[in-house]
Amino acid sequence: MSGWRCTGMGWPRHGAPVLGWARDGGAGPGRVSVLAYGKELGFRALGERHCVGARGNPCPLMAVVPARSTGARCGECARLDRAHSVAADTMADDPRPYRVYLAWFGPGLVKVGITRESRDAARLREQGAVVFSWLGRGPLMAARRTEELLRSALGVPDRIPYARKRAVRAVLPGETERAREIEELYGRAVLEGAGWPQALERLPFEAVDHAEVFGLVSVVSVPRVVNGLVDDGVVAGRLVAAAGPDLHLETADEGQVVLDTRLVTGWELTGADERSATSVPLLSTGGGGVQDELF
Repeated sequence: MSGWRCTGMGWPRHGAPVLGWARDGGAGPGRVSVLAYGKELGFRALGERHCVGARGNPCPLMAVVPARSTGARCGECARLDRAHSVAADTMADDPRPYRVYLAWFGPGLVKVGITRESRDAARLREQGAVVFSWLGRGPLMAARRTEELLRSALGVPDRIPYARKRAVRAVLPGETERAREIEELYGRAVLEGAGWPQALERLPFEAVDHAEVFGLVSVVSVPRVVNGLVDDGVVAGRLVAAAGPDLHLETADEGQVVLDTRLVTGWELTGADERSATSVPLLSTGGGGVQDELF
């Protein structure tokens, strides 16, 4: 393939979010584009969407994948990617330290999770956590056991759908209230500390707030979400915020629209005039789930 295909959105340990790109089926050197709030951003999709491969390896078949899938991988590559993930519990002998965290996405939206310590807070930004605090650090399996203990004790889910995260971004409480809410949850978690594995070191409470990093002050509503790309379809607007895989765009014709970059991954994209009308399927988030398709 001669064109550049998007490999997804990333959050470096420090700095602004980026979009990754690869060509030649993913075997050649890639590049990244740094995203900046207030700047115009426009994409035009070309051809078909192809599998992005697994673990840094291109898909040998360059398989076509569904436009509305957030995975961007064919069945074989998805299985390979999952088999070598921390979530699959196939890395019990991993010697690297891990951290347990408490992540808050909005009122009543909280989860406990783990991440490799060397990744710092990148995993939290990738999930769109508005506020988080570390709970402890230690070997992988000790971190995993603590995660499972606290999920049960706190009654929190192991994942929160992005639709629910998006729905509250425009109506979040102030920073003081956000910190207070997660501190209360941290206190409840510490009360369960007697059951934590001895190998896990408890870490002090520190509320890290990502609202400014994400640019959430500029999110006034989330009325429509891009539901997938199509050949020759355009998404264009001014970038006002980013959280997790989501880009919040102020468009010329639809107001603020959310683009989940997981739907962009695997497409060959070219630039589009920021004044172009959006011409991809949009899903209304305020009209009973009715989908409006604009072509």
